[in-house]
Amino acid sequence: MSGSAPPSLGRTATTTGSAAATSNVLFFSFTPKASSLPRSLLLLRRPPPPPFSFSLSLSPLLAPPPPPCCRLTRVSTAPLEYVPPAPDFDFRSEIERLAALRSRLAGAGSVAQKLGVVSADSRVKEFFGSRSSGGGGLAGALGAVDLDEGELFLIKCLVAAGQGHVLLGAEVGAPAGGFREPAKSSLKSALYALVEMIERLDVNGRERKMGVGSEDEDIGDLKKLLRTLGEIERFYDCIGGIIGYQIMVLELLTESVSERQSTNWSQNSKGSMESQILEIHSPAGLDLSQNTEYASQAALWGIEGLPNLGEIYPLGGSADRLGLVDPDTGECLPAAMLPYCGRTLLEGLVRDLQAREYLYFKLYGKQCITPIAIMTSGAKNNHERITSLCKKLEWFGRGQSSFQFFEQPLVPAVSTEDGQWIITKSFVPVCKPGGHGVIWKLAYDRGIFEWFYKHGRKGATIRQVSNVVAATDLTLLALSGIGLRHEKKFGFASCKRSAGATEGINVLIERKNHDGKWAYGLSCIEYTEFDKFGIATGSSNSLQAEFPANTNILYVDLQSAELVASSKDKRSLPGMVLNIKKPIEYVDDFGNRHSVSGGRLECTMQNIADSFLNTYSSRRYKGVEDELDTFLVYNERRRVTSSAKKKRKPSDMSLHQTPEGSLLDIMRNAYDILSQCNIYLPEIEGNEKYIDSGPPFLILLHPALGPLWEVSRQKFCGGSISKGSELIVEVAEFLWRDVQLEGSLIIEAENVMGSTRMGKNGDLILQYGHRCGRCKLQNVKVLNEGIDWKFSGNVFWKHDVQRSESLKVILHGNAEFEATEVSFQGNHVFEVPDGHKMKITPRISGFSVQLETLAPNMVDSGSWYWRYKINGEHIGLELVEL
Repeated sequence: MSGSAPPSLGRTATTTGSAAATSNVLFFSFTPKASSLPRSLLLLRRPPPPPFSFSLSLSPLLAPPPPPCCRLTRVSTAPLEYVPPAPDFDFRSEIERLAALRSRLAGAGSVAQKLGVVSADSRVKEFFGSRSSGGGGLAGALGAVDLDEGELFLIKCLVAAGQGHVLLGAEVGAPAGGFREPAKSSLKSALYALVEMIERLDVNGRERKMGVGSEDEDIGDLKKLLRTLGEIERFYDCIGGIIGYQIMVLELLTESVSERQSTNWSQNSKGSMESQILEIHSPAGLDLSQNTEYASQAALWGIEGLPNLGEIYPLGGSADRLGLVDPDTGECLPAAMLPYCGRTLLEGLVRDLQAREYLYFKLYGKQCITPIAIMTSGAKNNHERITSLCKKLEWFGRGQSSFQFFEQPLVPAVSTEDGQWIITKSFVPVCKPGGHGVIWKLAYDRGIFEWFYKHGRKGATIRQVSNVVAATDLTLLALSGIGLRHEKKFGFASCKRSAGATEGINVLIERKNHDGKWAYGLSCIEYTEFDKFGIATGSSNSLQAEFPANTNILYVDLQSAELVASSKDKRSLPGMVLNIKKPIEYVDDFGNRHSVSGGRLECTMQNIADSFLNTYSSRRYKGVEDELDTFLVYNERRRVTSSAKKKRKPSDMSLHQTPEGSLLDIMRNAYDILSQCNIYLPEIEGNEKYIDSGPPFLILLHPALGPLWEVSRQKFCGGSISKGSELIVEVAEFLWRDVQLEGSLIIEAENVMGSTRMGKNGDLILQYGHRCGRCKLQNVKVLNEGIDWKFSGNVFWKHDVQRSESLKVILHGNAEFEATEVSFQGNHVFEVPDGHKMKITPRISGFSVQLETLAPNMVDSGSWYWRYKINGEHIGLELVEL
């Protein structure tokens, strides 16, 4: 490292509590990191401003001095402990009490023994002993509901964790260790609830007046609570179940509200308990936009390796910021169901994957169906809606056996004041998905790794549903290609970070351990954790701008991930954080809306990379990235990430991370493809230009035209597309030569990449290249009124627009359409039946239409097709006519 450091970010801290602590030195440094040419992968570094390094040292005062090339700003601090956020709640004693209980439970074998341990807890004894009704007590009431030992154990763990108010219906914020009685208009206590349940179990048709609920509702709520508790106990067994979950919440909560939380980062967030020195550097990686030859080669590795790859979709998030609602039922919908460009986001993911499989078929002549593992959740009926969509679409022509679903548990939201679980009424905590980082342990628990192995898969690519450009050009293929070719364990696709974006950063970790060895690896810091590093947000000149964005486009070696996921400790839950940046909003049992300061325990899937650090006996200063088990590829931002993750409010002057903004990036990518084909298009200006007007044109190209841009560009040549025009190409076998478009041109094929046949299991399977639709346009002019851009009901990102006129071509089955040397003015619809070819040719006045039957030898392959060939590091196309 070299260069001078800016002013120190350190702050002094006061000592609190009675526990003794050793002195520490806290080092912060920001230093440019010298770049070097890579060795093993011949990677070309991107040329951003000099990358910066951030150093956090927890070393003793006698730590070895830094190397001569470094200049560190040193700030000495007093010993640090937590600063309690509320004077009436002792976090430390509560954590110690729960930790002791967790240790005792770990030593118990059977459920009966565990029940005995938790029953002896002081809080449990106080809770059940002091609550009585007619001498029966709450314990007796619970027993009368016929709970088994396991269910009683879960209830008592809930109470032991300090969450008895979940049973009593107390308000959040009740004094710790005590319970606030609800008002007369609120729900009654759980004691009365349970007693009334028991009294009326045999009475038919009689409603119980408890709050606004009924007897059946309360019984259902209790059963649902038991299921939730059971899921938490089972899934978080690696940290101690319900008790361990609450301990982690309290530890992270104290860390979040302490004056000096930054010193705890390496211990609590990343599990680096043995770290002496921790430095964060801007990582180097393959710049796909600069080293184009190597990028093309890496993409070819990705295509060649497709039969060894699986696909993983984490679709369990609640996506509250989208505000997506079913127009018919008014029910909230998950992000996967967002109607985007004429189809749901989930359909877009599978469509992108099928485009890569089609490219594999065109190059190698073999059918390849990639197994897809989808993590769902119970939020917003997520699991049922996603599985129902797949059934409705007949499994996308892939067969049900190529899909595997695994549902992530929901976790309780907690108050920032004292870690109390937020509830809407008795037995009903507010629950949210526990973050996409649970995907690894959940995949292991549910046998997903074994399922991939049975399909012959070694690695997998991961992408999030809201990112609509993740499969653009060669980014995803190059990422997986390098991962497979060089037997990497984990990889990131990254790009320049957008200022103020709610996204993390990719970093190179440098760590010196107590054994004297140095550990290196690529990782991620979530945006919710920036404060722990003193990283300012919202400024383009802040430190975070010097690091590339984490996009959650990932490659993973399955065996390496499984090894971590099966570790039986907190490594299987990577990157545990308590996100308290946003309030928890919910509706109570009376229909009242609430917004409280809170959060939930989340894990981050990309931080599994922290388990893949490489160790060295001495410090490495240059080019270490090339030797690591983790890696990074870099590309232009709009070819890597553009998310439709939040609904734009009418008053917003920014389109960032909205469907409107992501559509503009798709248009920019279309411009980049076609402008290189000698096709004139109007340039796209900044997002602010289109806040009220919509995009300058609407061009949607099926990914199977490529998906590599060098493939797509060989199908287009010459012509123009005027401002306000619309071009929709839903066909893979396509030729555009000197076409002038002013208006709307829509080409839709029923069989874009092939046709379906009955598979062995009775499923319809898409056969690539079989009976595809085809379209040729040569020296054609299209002139019509097109989209009515003044129509107020247009929703461009949904592709829901009002048209005055258009030229529409509809291809059924293996139908073909050819137009040569003709002009189309006004509104036209050409519908070509299966097994036929329609030719449009000029005549003295207008044009003539000829419809002919395809010859028997052309039924499957067509009268023409594109032949794909690998030429060195590139793919060339040859037009073959029969």
